[in-house]
Amino acid sequence: MPHIALPPGHIGIRGPMAFRPETARPLNDLVEILLTGPSTLSKGERELIAAYVSSRNCTHFCASIHGAIAAAHLGGDEALVKQVKTDFTHADISPKLKTLLAIAGKVQQDGKLVTTSDVEAARKHGATDLEIHDTVLIAAAFCMYNRYVDGLDTDQPDDEALYRERGRNVARNGYVTTSKEYLGENASATAHLSA
Repeated sequence: MPHIALPPGHIGIRGPMAFRPETARPLNDLVEILLTGPSTLSKGERELIAAYVSSRNCTHFCASIHGAIAAAHLGGDEALVKQVKTDFTHADISPKLKTLLAIAGKVQQDGKLVTTSDVEAARKHGATDLEIHDTVLIAAAFCMYNRYVDGLDTDQPDDEALYRERGRNVARNGYVTTSKEYLGENASATAHLSA
């Protein structure tokens, strides 16, 4: 049961965001840019970073929803998403993404753990400065989002089918459209972290 009275019927981060839409707006603006904006990393790759960090933080809702969104962007490949969450070094992903996930994992623990050699390894596999920047920011932002979800003890159901459907919805319609249902009519200018 959530630590504060959140609007009923909203799971995970949707509850706190519906509770305080004025803070949801900038949080959503950030995730919209990072996960769906123009990038040389695919939407699926960026969602994998978010899901990976969330799984390391043991935040079931965020790991599940962003894993489902990643799978939807990756042709429904749920097995790949699970492999990335558990051991990305053996996943069928590019060497570049592996180096970026290594950086994201270090940021999740403590940003100071990222070394020059980590960054050089990513560059060696073709990562640009923007990709490295965005990986660090996705990892840092999702640590914050994860703590927001867990710190308020939000409802985080175990229903994989629910996440799968919501993940397909976000992948198909984007964050802005799916945010309208819980942020109200003024949500058209905002994005939503987790459909």
